[in-house]
Amino acid sequence: QVQLVESGGGSVQAGGSLRLSCAYSGLAARPYCMAWFRQAPGMQREGLANIHTAGTTRHNPSVSARFTISKDDAKNTLYLEMSSLAPEDTAIYYCAARAGTCFFPMRSSEYSAWGQGTQVTVSS
Repeated sequence: QVQLVESGGGSVQAGGSLRLSCAYSGLAARPYCMAWFRQAPGMQREGLANIHTAGTTRHNPSVSARFTISKDDAKNTLYLEMSSLAPEDTAIYYCAARAGTCFFPMRSSEYSAWGQGTQVTVSS
């Protein structure tokens, strides 16, 4: 059973930075794709970046200059480094996982495991 637990969200002023973490378990011994999504109030869930078992990453062009996905398999942790945050980045941020290949563009329906989400609020 895959389990994902996000942390690191909070409130930050515009221009600030945050690093989100997602502790994962149950993914060992098979190829998988892990990803970060976000969902703002009244909006559809948006794919931000994904990373494959082998380390290959893809980022949504809308955030690629400011957000970076990475993982530390020794710590079983996925990260999302965010910089130059703006009020429009305010959302609940989710990590997600699926077995097999990473696809891009990202669709939330392709991911079978989700964390509970962590709130990021950016004030102007």
